[in-house]
Amino acid sequence: MDVLFFFVEILIILCSFIVYYLHLQSKKKSPLEPTEWPVMGHLVELIANLHRFHDWATDLLAGTERNFEARAGLTGVRFFVTCDPPNVRHIFTSNFANYPKGDEFAEIFDVFGDGIFNADGESWRRQRALSQLHMAGPLFRAFSTRCSRDKVEKSLLPFLAHVADEGSRCDLQDMFLRLTFDLTCTLVFGVDPGCLGIGLPVIPFARAMDDALETLFLRHIFPMKCWKLMSRLEVGQEKKMAVARRTIDGFVAETVAKRRAEKLREGVSDSADMLSSFLCHDDGNDVFLRDTTVNLLLAGRDTTGSALSWFFYVLSKNPRVEQKLLDELAPVASRKDAAGVGGDGMVVFDASELRDLVYLQAALCECLRLYPPVPFEHKAVVARDELPSGEVMNPGDKILVFSYSMGRMEAVWGKDCMEFRPERWISGEGKLLYVPSYKFISFNAGPRTCLGKEMAFVQLKTVAAAVLWNFAVEAVPGHVVEPKLSIILHMKDGFLVTVRRRSAMSSS
Repeated sequence: MDVLFFFVEILIILCSFIVYYLHLQSKKKSPLEPTEWPVMGHLVELIANLHRFHDWATDLLAGTERNFEARAGLTGVRFFVTCDPPNVRHIFTSNFANYPKGDEFAEIFDVFGDGIFNADGESWRRQRALSQLHMAGPLFRAFSTRCSRDKVEKSLLPFLAHVADEGSRCDLQDMFLRLTFDLTCTLVFGVDPGCLGIGLPVIPFARAMDDALETLFLRHIFPMKCWKLMSRLEVGQEKKMAVARRTIDGFVAETVAKRRAEKLREGVSDSADMLSSFLCHDDGNDVFLRDTTVNLLLAGRDTTGSALSWFFYVLSKNPRVEQKLLDELAPVASRKDAAGVGGDGMVVFDASELRDLVYLQAALCECLRLYPPVPFEHKAVVARDELPSGEVMNPGDKILVFSYSMGRMEAVWGKDCMEFRPERWISGEGKLLYVPSYKFISFNAGPRTCLGKEMAFVQLKTVAAAVLWNFAVEAVPGHVVEPKLSIILHMKDGFLVTVRRRSAMSSS
């Protein structure tokens, strides 16, 4: 009899659970909406899908009309998640002042200090004006263009030629991140650390930045009290963050000290790098210089390196697009004189020669649509407001704007939204189509639109054209490429490729 009662109790509990589960399911607006469990909220399904977070979030937003409130139960973590263009326009442009980064953002991203990435209000306006003044100047723009070309000719192409001649594999993502790290250090500090070369030296700063970016992603999931305690105790993922921060701070402090000593010794007034400009105009103390340069290093190294990696990944899967790019480059290459040909007979393109190549620009934009370097943006709410989609935002609410998901929304880009099709950016007259920034937010939108957008395209075009014209890049069969859990859309295990030199006949 006791055994019978036991089984009856188990059956009752099981039936109660099923009924309750069905009740929870009935509250969903869409079958794709995750189940909200007592205590844990949506956290159960988030953790279950963490290995495919970006695509899971995209599926979720596609099934909930591009807007969803994510709640993690008693942990207190709660975000309004959106990839709806009217909402983005409202948040980033129409009511910009009501949606700053916020104090919680600055705490999560504390490794960037009070730099422009974290700053709001007057601090942000001052830093933006200062950076814009320098970056928009003809001296810096010429310096940036020259550095990009020289780095491609003297480091990138010789490295790839070595890989091709050896018949070995290389991690293209690692190579591009080394390239953009060298370039960014040159533009920010006036110093090329020489990380892209035969032997590939270890870069402690790069490893530290990768660890920091991964930790920053996880801080969006853990309750703030939890990760702050872990940070104080330096345990778990926060231990990696502590080590990373010391490495980042040490690198920046050492580099700034060297440049300051050079200024005192011989002057750097004729230098075009950003640090020299700050030092010459006394624009800040060591804390200001540290925060500003760390922000610039992130913006230059990681975003451009990510974009180049995904660009060659999608080209490896789309030979039709690759051939069209080669056809567009062919007339430019044929006009090159002896001064335009680098060592070993390889062609290096000047930015001015690539400026009017419509298909190259379209292909890069199409890649950035599908694989934006910054997959989501974090915003806070100052005052009560109603979004165009009808949701009411209250003071203190937090918003995540998913640019990765927006690029994959059928309602935004059409039924072929998952296809890599540069033609969607080109009009019937063969000109580039205008796409508003609130629909294509790879470079942010509104007042916080990326200051380095033009410079980024110069680097992307210079690198992409040189690699594409001189080498055939093929993905290693069986190597899985997927996004990493990070605030930057890096590849989890890199991008393993083989490269071979193109003959003049095969590339024409």
